[in-house]
Amino acid sequence: MSGRSSLTPTEPGTGSAPPRRSRFRLPGRVRITGFLAGVLIAAGIGTLVLWLPQRSNSQPSVSPPAKWQRPSVSASGLAERSGVRLVRVKTPPAIIDERTGLVLNRLLMGHAHQGQLKPAVSYYLVFENTGNWVHRGSQVTVLLGDAQVEHVVVK
Repeated sequence: MSGRSSLTPTEPGTGSAPPRRSRFRLPGRVRITGFLAGVLIAAGIGTLVLWLPQRSNSQPSVSPPAKWQRPSVSASGLAERSGVRLVRVKTPPAIIDERTGLVLNRLLMGHAHQGQLKPAVSYYLVFENTGNWVHRGSQVTVLLGDAQVEHVVVK
């Protein structure tokens, strides 16, 4: 055995093996492909971030499904036409949320008024609002009988 310890560094050029790299390197094509994929993903995310706020701030037109469409009338027109005056909308008869286009039409526990409607009487219909999609401040289109009233603010 020589007097040298295995822990002492060897002199340059006298070592038996070249220094080892600490990590595996992928071939050039794979690295370039990965880089380009990352750039495309980042560009897609950036586009969505810039596009979605503009999309949500725009005023979408209300387009209910064909079986839910009615002639459009004003709130006063509805009162003249059917004798029903809209006073407050919490969870309305059949409604369409104007921001999302979601139609709420299921009455809570099957609650519905039966019989002839009378003037000067308040009638309440309670609809399921599963997921709390329609809330205070939302604008809705109210579908009642053979008419619809647009841009009613939920209070």
